Amino acid sequence: MGELDPAELLPNERMQSQALEGEVTQIHRGRRYAEEGETFTVDGTTFEVTDVTERTLGDLTDEDARAEGMDDLEAYRRLLERAHENFEWDDGGGVVRHRFERRQ
Repeated sequence: MGELDPAELLPNERMQSQALEGEVTQIHRGRRYAEEGETFTVDGTTFEVTDVTERTLGDLTDEDARAEGMDDLEAYRRLLERAHENFEWDDGGGVVRHRFERRQ
């Protein structure tokens, strides 16, 4: 498998730092940005994408929000609304979950 640019999957330095700290272990994006088995490196630490799954916004839980570094689903929803102009939460809206783990 290939090597990803970490900014392609984790769009800002805050999320990359949270991945290094183990606070972020997945991210939902509007489309597929990686395949299982691909790797990316942040500050010398390599991560492997372990799962890529199509879901809907309605599938997301508080646990998903915490895995993305947020306190709960409501905080995650507010973040999306601030980050994306004209964003409206639609439970049927498609997203892709990318899970990843630090490689030893």
